[in-house]
Amino acid sequence: MFEVSHLAKRYYKNQVLKDVSFTAAPGECIGLIGPNGCGKSTLLQIVSGMLKQDQGTICFDGEELTKKSGRFSQLIGYVPQANPLFDDMTVYDHLALWYSSSPYSLEQDLTDGFPARLGIVSFLDKKVCELSGGMKKRLSLACSLANRPPLVFLDEPAAALDLVCKEEIRSYVRELKEEGKTILLATHEEADFDLCSRLLLFHDKTLTELPPDTPIEEIVRRIESR
Repeated sequence: MFEVSHLAKRYYKNQVLKDVSFTAAPGECIGLIGPNGCGKSTLLQIVSGMLKQDQGTICFDGEELTKKSGRFSQLIGYVPQANPLFDDMTVYDHLALWYSSSPYSLEQDLTDGFPARLGIVSFLDKKVCELSGGMKKRLSLACSLANRPPLVFLDEPAAALDLVCKEEIRSYVRELKEEGKTILLATHEEADFDLCSRLLLFHDKTLTELPPDTPIEEIVRRIESR
């Protein structure tokens, strides 16, 4: 079980998050929804260990990760909205870099692992600067999964992609759910809501869980009213 308790973050005088608490179980995809600038990315950066919170705890299966910063990278695969890739490096070199600290074999995974399922073998020799947006997103996802982490955090994974690429990314998220991964998905796209076991709405710098039977029209209205 992944547990976030009483998380808070402030930038100077600007309170971004306050008293954020939620849990997420294996096989769940938790949708983090709200307008741009509401704190979705900040929250994902904190719970993935990229940014330090001002207060609160982050735990996985009873282990407090905030006291063991090295555990974040072992347990969490994080895909930020902006692809963290190097234009002049090839796809294969990116994967080799991420797999260098993984106990799993890159060559094996390119045969029957998640990189193979992402279709990355077909463009291994290309440099990042030669890739489409969908290819870059698939590479970022493959890199984040090199350690086969139980927790996968995705920040607007379908943003700026065409309709076909968006649906491809959603199909990969469904596969991760079926494998029992715990997924946090920051999104504002209606089509992503169907992926989610639960929806948590940002309101007044904290999170409110929406009832499971909330109509799409009501969800969109509540997002736009923030």
